[in-house]
Amino acid sequence: MAKKPATHKVHRDLDGFDIKVNQFGELRSNRSVDDINAFLNNQMKDKKLKDEEE
Repeated sequence: MAKKPATHKVHRDLDGFDIKVNQFGELRSNRSVDDINAFLNNQMKDKKLKDEEE
């Protein structure tokens, strides 16, 4: 019996995000690193800073 392809939910801010690795091992994306970092800063909590906040 064939497996169903996995379906993943994508955050609406990342809709259309595409990333690939070229033949030299470099990551190529359709978004800038600054845009990705800004998204991560807004959506993720830094575990290292957790102790400093308390």
